[in-house]
Amino acid sequence: MVAQKQRLFIVIIGIVLIIIFVSSLSESRERITSKVESTWLYHGSPEEAGFSSAQLDAAKKYYDSIGSTAAMVIYNGKVLVSWGDVTKKSNIHSVRKSLLSALYGIHVAEGTINLQSSLKQLNVSDHMELTEQEKQARVVDLLTSRSGVFLTAGQESWLMRWKRPDREVYPPGSHFYYNNWDFNVLGTIFTERTQRDIFEEFKDRIADPIGMEDYTEDDWFYKFELNRSLHPSYLFRMSARDMARFGQLYLQNGVWEGEQMIPVQWIEESTSVHTPTANAPYGYGYMWWVADSGYFRELGLYSAIGRYGQSIDIIPSENLVFVHRVDSDKLWNRAFKNVSDRKRLKLLEMILDAKMTNEL
Repeated sequence: MVAQKQRLFIVIIGIVLIIIFVSSLSESRERITSKVESTWLYHGSPEEAGFSSAQLDAAKKYYDSIGSTAAMVIYNGKVLVSWGDVTKKSNIHSVRKSLLSALYGIHVAEGTINLQSSLKQLNVSDHMELTEQEKQARVVDLLTSRSGVFLTAGQESWLMRWKRPDREVYPPGSHFYYNNWDFNVLGTIFTERTQRDIFEEFKDRIADPIGMEDYTEDDWFYKFELNRSLHPSYLFRMSARDMARFGQLYLQNGVWEGEQMIPVQWIEESTSVHTPTANAPYGYGYMWWVADSGYFRELGLYSAIGRYGQSIDIIPSENLVFVHRVDSDKLWNRAFKNVSDRKRLKLLEMILDAKMTNEL
């Protein structure tokens, strides 16, 4: 019996070592810095762009240490940094919400969607009947995650479930609770009001016009969790370099090759703080995280953020877009490489510090 337990223990240790070895090989491939074939333009060197190679190398070492799998920096419209496999597509998690925000901006301007419409007027329902108080929540309350509707939803984390308030404790518009029910219902409202599929609309109105290089119809799907809610999650898979294009579109105030694709007024409004949060240094806009304290507030940072360390960070004052990825398709990464906001922002600060004072 003891011998059997010893053999089982040896087998388990062997499997763990194999997983670690395979993961390390994959990691080494992902950490290669290279200029992949792309329509992106590249700076000739960091110094040519006004950055220190030595300091960017130090930032790269930190990037390697925290478990990142890809990153890009776009400075003055050209690639300054490209680490890891920036063409690899994986789940962008809650970054999806900022993509939907962009589509809302287009349709609000076109008059298809009214931000002041209430859930009652839009006939929104779920497994559990909404109360009269909950039905008073408006579209704008959902965009700022202040609906006051505290029902279960798809793609919830354990933290969302743990923090969920009791129903009707807060009236609509009065309390911030990061709530997938709000975000998923916004998807339902969008499809019903526009009579357009979210993913097809994103492809036609944004992805194709700005030249996303990797995004295809295989990279999106609705996830129904009917045991939780009638409203599905709308999930995107995307590469780092395509996420960078979306960030660059926002950095350019919604203009791409002379065309105003997203109304500038919407970009200003949606990336302004509408409610404080406990997630320093961020407040919340219309499905965008907006720096409202400290160093990053001074820079005007706003971010699309997803689980495990996904982000599109936009700094208008520096004319810079930073994209950070952790490939959560891999179980190892999900278990051991959850890059926090604090670590990601430290990496971003190191990159910004690499900018030389005597810029060419």
